[in-house]
Amino acid sequence: MEPRNVIIIGSGPAGFTAATYTARANLNPLMYAGLEWGGQLQNTTEVENYPGFPGGIQGPEMMELFRKQAERFGAEVVSENVTKVDLSERPFKVWSGDDLQVARSVIISTGAEYRKLGIPGEIEYSGHGVSYCATCDGFFFRDAEIVVVGGGDTAIEEALFLTRFGRSVTVIHRRDELRATKIMQQRAFDNPKIDFVWDTVLDEVAGENHKLKTIKLRNVKTGESSERTAGGLFIAIGHDPATKIFEGQIDLDDAGYILVHEGSRTSVEGVFAGGDCVDHVYRQAVTAAGMGCMAAIDTERWLEGH
Repeated sequence: MEPRNVIIIGSGPAGFTAATYTARANLNPLMYAGLEWGGQLQNTTEVENYPGFPGGIQGPEMMELFRKQAERFGAEVVSENVTKVDLSERPFKVWSGDDLQVARSVIISTGAEYRKLGIPGEIEYSGHGVSYCATCDGFFFRDAEIVVVGGGDTAIEEALFLTRFGRSVTVIHRRDELRATKIMQQRAFDNPKIDFVWDTVLDEVAGENHKLKTIKLRNVKTGESSERTAGGLFIAIGHDPATKIFEGQIDLDDAGYILVHEGSRTSVEGVFAGGDCVDHVYRQAVTAAGMGCMAAIDTERWLEGH
């Protein structure tokens, strides 16, 4: 079997940017985009902060444009999941079910997923009042009563950021103290717009006309249930990088994110990575696209030398 020059695993802004760049470099990339291709933007309604779209654009529409651009230059995009890889020797082996492909190089852009609460209404109102990213969506909740779920640094950062937009921000935490660093806690406690509901979990999200209206809460110590209005609900309980199939094959950090050096190089020579499977700080479409560009250029230069 003749090896491909490059196989790209995963889609989203990082994967499609890598596909466009490698295709334009005549590397004839094969991309496994996944059955649910397009990454987190496929579940995003309005995208207003990506350069070049002054009027905003729907997330799925943006991903369709990314895909068309990559395919225009000759990238082969298949909407299948990669089920197994062997990165122990070159050429690398990549399986989708029983189908085996081999490649001289691999770019990983499998992304990450927001952790979800798994409660009724959460998915239904995602993009309609329920969000997982304050930087992405905070602007849409001007003068709203905003609720943030979580108690770590991410939740407190989101709450502080959202005070720029919301009339009020309520942090709901299942314990009686935060897990966030002390300096972050103090900033939140000192902010007059933020208040806290302790020892409490969300049980349900409800609304009408496809818009969030109320949330149902339950005190974990007393069992008492209550209901409150909410103009926006931000769930900030962490992310899970989609890197399971690479465990034991490339170096990951304790949270499962791929470790890279010198741009996009992983611990395995010839394997590169970009996007949210690497980035646990910024997690933006524009930074993911930039990292996809880096991975493509690093791959092209590496192939030239090998």
